Amino acid sequence: MQEFWNERYQQEEYVYGKDPNEFFKAKLKGLTPGRILFPAEGEGRNAIFAAKLGWQVSAFDQSEEGRKKALRLAEAEGVEIDYTVSGLQNLSFKEEEFDAIALIYAHFPPEQRQDFFSSAHKYLKEGGKVIFEGFASKHPQYQERNPAVGGPKEPKMLFSEEEIKNTFKELHFLEFFEGEIELEEGAFHKGKGRVIRFVAEKRK
Repeated sequence: MQEFWNERYQQEEYVYGKDPNEFFKAKLKGLTPGRILFPAEGEGRNAIFAAKLGWQVSAFDQSEEGRKKALRLAEAEGVEIDYTVSGLQNLSFKEEEFDAIALIYAHFPPEQRQDFFSSAHKYLKEGGKVIFEGFASKHPQYQERNPAVGGPKEPKMLFSEEEIKNTFKELHFLEFFEGEIELEEGAFHKGKGRVIRFVAEKRK
């Protein structure tokens, strides 16, 4: 997968665009800036948006090419982000370090994501939020009709409501949505797709 993402991100254009994800953008604007973590951040569009709002940003991705483009975009926008090249197995973040975690199309294989997702609450301060958007298990029918909508080809990389609510059971769901949306995010997220979106909070 590292080779796949490096090859994709080697393109001059920002393949998912430079603008932030619309759901993430709307939800982050309602929060007081603090420390935020971006797993699988790719070319940096969401991290840079957060930094421009005053958030202290930590991000990681397995792609060195993604990191290069993210740092280039950050420089162009006049902000700084802390971005490392890493997989889920090599993280060294502290417990209760973050006020928010943004999981925007963070499609890790299930054997990798389970431990990280289920322990996400440990990295959050009390009152911290997870903002999530990813392709749902019923998304392949949309891919068949329109390959340009993107998303993983492997069904196991997609998300079901049951998995999400079980994996993040330590958090309190403030909102949850599964359904069809229209995507307009660069060349690889274009058209109708089926997603899961949620905001969840760490409480005592």
